[in-house]
Amino acid sequence: MTRQTTGATRADRLTTETAPTTAREPETAREPETAREPDESGPAPRPAAPPLTERQRERRRRILRATARLAGRGGYEAVQMREVAESSQVALGTLYRYFPSKVHLLVATMQDRLERLHDTLRESPPTGETAADRVAQTLMRAFGALQREPRLAEAMTRALTFADRGVSPEVDQVSRQTTAIVLDAMGGPEDPTPEQLSAVRVIEHTWLSTLITWLAGRTSLDQVRVDIETVCRLLDLTETGRSEQAPRP
Repeated sequence: MTRQTTGATRADRLTTETAPTTAREPETAREPETAREPDESGPAPRPAAPPLTERQRERRRRILRATARLAGRGGYEAVQMREVAESSQVALGTLYRYFPSKVHLLVATMQDRLERLHDTLRESPPTGETAADRVAQTLMRAFGALQREPRLAEAMTRALTFADRGVSPEVDQVSRQTTAIVLDAMGGPEDPTPEQLSAVRVIEHTWLSTLITWLAGRTSLDQVRVDIETVCRLLDLTETGRSEQAPRP
């Protein structure tokens, strides 16, 4: 795998979006089940959801587009469940069956954006000589994409930081997608070592941390680049260790 990822900025107050005049879809009985919020005794069991039909996938895409549109205009506070339902032309009850809260909505939107980024990186892979160079290029490209929609980026990162155990499956999807992007940029090792996977996790944590501090105005874009390039050098160390441990003929 060989490709790259993104960055963005701060949230403003809600700007009112006019509800579409088109009639919303009626609620249907056959919608995918999603998890309930956990109570104090632990997370609620999450029933296995059946595969979505094409109609349900299109409805889900409309919901995520509406979420991104509202967040892009007004940030985290602008994403209200009723407004999302009206903008995506679905019944409010239907929306809650797909996404129990705005945190679920925004984390899913982040995962959708990363998927699209991954597709773009497959078409135009990074060109660095080393795995560290390619991953740094990829993450800075991802940062740049988020930078173009700062309010949306701020809303998505806030949702990630607010997410509790009830949102774990969605957060795990974001993590898996980010890992896939990084491994792809490295060159797609078929069997990454534990050391490589550990380095990838540290890189992911650093990327998210730099994104949050940049959105908060506490660091510059130049410093973000330095931090990303520095942490990506961990990959060179894992390659060195791997070659030293390889059996000699």
